[in-house]
Amino acid sequence: MSSSSPSLARDTHAGHSAQRLTGRVAVVTGASSGIGAATARRLAADGAAVALLGRRAERLRALADELGPTTTAPILLVTTDLADPKAIDTAARTITATLGPADLVHVGSVAGHSLYPGWSVCCATKSAVAHLTRNLRAELGPRGVRGKNIEPGVTVTELGHDMRDISMQTSLPRMRTDLRPLTAEDIAGTIAFAVSVPAHVNGAELVVVPVQQG
Repeated sequence: MSSSSPSLARDTHAGHSAQRLTGRVAVVTGASSGIGAATARRLAADGAAVALLGRRAERLRALADELGPTTTAPILLVTTDLADPKAIDTAARTITATLGPADLVHVGSVAGHSLYPGWSVCCATKSAVAHLTRNLRAELGPRGVRGKNIEPGVTVTELGHDMRDISMQTSLPRMRTDLRPLTAEDIAGTIAFAVSVPAHVNGAELVVVPVQQG
């Protein structure tokens, strides 16, 4: 998220205020499904210009067509594979030229703090996201750029649909049925809150979990 103005108006109403992010720029990766799609919908509803990034062009187009009539802010579709460094550079240049600069908001996971047998690499990557964000705050904070890391607990998304390990395929749905899980919209609401506070305030690390997860 980014803004050319020095501050944001406080949200003074329950729920979300329709235009509290007017003038801001949101770059949403993984916008073709799950948390990404929900976040794009929420930030567009709050008035932000939104760049939709993902590999599945048809899904991005459907989301762009859905959001276009609901907002006066630009909706930019950028089909890209974030595993390709050149594609990332091209996307960044396109977004900056079209919409302007954006801050850093990372979505990590409580897996960066917890121990989950069989999920070693996933947990390690989420720990990396957390510490990367901390260091970016140290580097960019003096320049007025806020970096945030939102860390969801058990959430219903497409995660796990393409797992090859049969035991993992069954354990993940069980985690989601043993308690009332979060929804993608829950995480989107948290992100919208985090980016809407005054410009001098940074909710640097937000852990969001189902109540039953503790």
